Amino acid sequence: MKIAIIGTAFPMRGAMAQLNGILANYLSKENEVEIFSFKRQYPKLLFPGKTQEDTSNVDIIDPKIRNTQIIDSIDPLNWRKSAKLIAKSKPDLLILRFWIPFFAPAFYSICKYVKKKTGAKVMFICDNVIPHEHRIGDETLIKLIFKVGDYFMIHSKSVESDLLKFNKRKPFMLSPHPVYNIFGPATGKTESREVIKEKFGIDLGNEKVILFFGYIRKYKGLPYLINAMKEINAKMKVKLMIVGEFYEDEKPTHDLIDSLGLKNDIFVISDYIPNEEVKYFFCASDVLVLPYIDATQSGIIQIAYYYDKPVIATNVGGLGEVVIDGKTGFVVEPRSSKSIADAIIEYYDKDLEKEFSANVAEEKEVQLGRVYNKHHETC
Repeated sequence: MKIAIIGTAFPMRGAMAQLNGILANYLSKENEVEIFSFKRQYPKLLFPGKTQEDTSNVDIIDPKIRNTQIIDSIDPLNWRKSAKLIAKSKPDLLILRFWIPFFAPAFYSICKYVKKKTGAKVMFICDNVIPHEHRIGDETLIKLIFKVGDYFMIHSKSVESDLLKFNKRKPFMLSPHPVYNIFGPATGKTESREVIKEKFGIDLGNEKVILFFGYIRKYKGLPYLINAMKEINAKMKVKLMIVGEFYEDEKPTHDLIDSLGLKNDIFVISDYIPNEEVKYFFCASDVLVLPYIDATQSGIIQIAYYYDKPVIATNVGGLGEVVIDGKTGFVVEPRSSKSIADAIIEYYDKDLEKEFSANVAEEKEVQLGRVYNKHHETC
């Protein structure tokens, strides 16, 4: 089968680009795969980060896969040009990741043209249907883009619920979020901490260390974790690493840390981490903590699982579908610093790292083989 993956990919950065790379690598084992990526993903005015390009030294995409940077998300003339190039390759299937409605006009225009010219089918992999940060016009754009879809894939039951609001009859599949396997083999905790000390000037020593990783946005609930640290450190000494680029003003975060007297207990690396350095933060930590106040699912959990790392997450969206409470981590109440603190204290008091890590390794293998097929004729 000839498959065209349309959307972000290396050298664009971020989870969606990484997932498209992983998908292309797997599909190319038995199919002819080509990627048609962005040459401009977001206008600079609308992008909250420092740069849209990946600073990693290694391209995760198999070099045999053609990756053409052609799509301009905001130029209608470019959409037709891109569609003609894609149609020329005569694909049987178009695969697009959908996570925000911003791309709907470009994707709709491209897919409609290619379908007309080639008869190709269209599959949307919906990481989100309704975005975390809602904007006027989102529902109209979602309805528009889903018109050209033939099949849908989602990763959690919360996204399934959202999908059914817009897709009444077309078939879909629920398949767990894939485990990330692109950041290299695990390294020992001591070695990882030595690398972090050398590269980032953070000396973790033999301390208890928890990790918050990923882009920092309001819906991720970081202040609840920071506030929890005050209660935790009243009972035991624990260090927190906050690692990820801020997509909001970072001053309130630093002010909160200072006001709680936690400057020596919380380390902040406010930058995008290249692929080759990601593993060190997970391998150096005892547990990953996700204090989200809203979610669909999280790829961050799947990075942790790849490294057999337990997770403490709030019970929002699909997080509780992946983290098994009391087995691979803890699922706690959202918007509650006390619930987060209690879980972290219990984790260390009961010395659960070894037991939970073994359970994560087992669950990871289960997830790799678990697929749910759901084909709906009507809602």
